[in-house]
Amino acid sequence: MSKDWPELSDIRATQALLAPHLVRTPTIAWSSPTLARLLGDQAKLFLKLELFQITGTFKARGALTRALSLSPEQRARGITAVSAGNHAIAAAFAAKAINAPAKIVVLKTANPLRLAMARDLGADIRIAEDGAEGFAIADRLVKEEGLTFIHPFDGPNVALGTGTLGAEIADDVPDLDAVVVAVGGGGLASGMARAIKLLQPNCKVYGVEPVGAPSMRRSFDQGAPVKLDRIDTIADSLAPPMSLPFSFELARAHMDDIVLVEDDAMCAAMAVLQAEAKLAVEPAAAAATAAAMGPLRDRLAGKRVCFVVCGANIDTETYGRLLERGRRTLSAIPA
Repeated sequence: MSKDWPELSDIRATQALLAPHLVRTPTIAWSSPTLARLLGDQAKLFLKLELFQITGTFKARGALTRALSLSPEQRARGITAVSAGNHAIAAAFAAKAINAPAKIVVLKTANPLRLAMARDLGADIRIAEDGAEGFAIADRLVKEEGLTFIHPFDGPNVALGTGTLGAEIADDVPDLDAVVVAVGGGGLASGMARAIKLLQPNCKVYGVEPVGAPSMRRSFDQGAPVKLDRIDTIADSLAPPMSLPFSFELARAHMDDIVLVEDDAMCAAMAVLQAEAKLAVEPAAAAATAAAMGPLRDRLAGKRVCFVVCGANIDTETYGRLLERGRRTLSAIPA
């Protein structure tokens, strides 16, 4: 066991630390006709509504946990981060919360809504062509200006922050059989899984990745973090090009499996969540539901299951296009 893995006392202390700044998002029972048909009437389903978190995603938990750990001197110099969008918003929010300047590198492919949200929070935005250039720019800012780098998905502070989400689920819903969560770099899934296993050790934790960005699945298969040569998915929040040691080891020790879903399946799940939960979500937030409709169907049938709805930062044009794609996909599935 790594000495840096959060213990339950650390997660509880982080909950208290974050409480004045963040929302304790609700976990609600979900009655879904589609999922009842697929998983059976005996299944009891719950949604962790993290899309209602400040900044619109879970990312605020890890970013703020790191920011609150900075010394006065570090706060005065400021922070930097690299992001496809959601972490940029969270890092900008965290910097504002501690009254620190933020120079954040955002990939040019970022959703324009996310870019605008980060700027509205006061961040000085730098645009990068790709992830490699983004990390190079951030590295220069750290070395030349003394900024503190807030990592998007790896490290003890991220796990502490996302562990608070897992603790909330475990506290809200006793005796769960499974929690299903989307996986990008693994920051959410690994910290959340750690808390779930500490509080409900018999609960399974299943991760879900896009077929076109399976970095953690491949890392599990190879027994070490891997870097992807190619990424092809609509779920940009789930598309970092690699996994990293801390989140990989924490995830491998606490997650029961990682399954893959197609982009069409995420779109179909977006349509189900819109119609049957009245939630407008980004593709990553629909991945857990997509897995229940596909690769996890047999394992979740008749079970008490919580799906993490991890975020909803998506512009209306893109949302409408993906929602229509999802409706077409659903219409092609036999009743």
